[in-house]
Amino acid sequence: MRSVVKVTRRGQTTIPAELRKRFGIKEGDELAVEPTEAGLLLKVFPKLEEMAGIDAKFGKAEEIKRKVEKLREEY
Repeated sequence: MRSVVKVTRRGQTTIPAELRKRFGIKEGDELAVEPTEAGLLLKVFPKLEEMAGIDAKFGKAEEIKRKVEKLREEY
């Protein structure tokens, strides 16, 4: 899907509603803008609260904290 958007004199643009819905972009979300060979790439920054439990498959928070502390002591 290709969309054409305008840039205002203040450098602002609007992401089409269909794309905002598809990628879960809401008011106040932050996007990373990266230059690429093909043009600009927009990436949605995940919110910290949405990432809660993302590493649960690796163990409980207390276990991971102990492992990190042990690695710090060894370093």
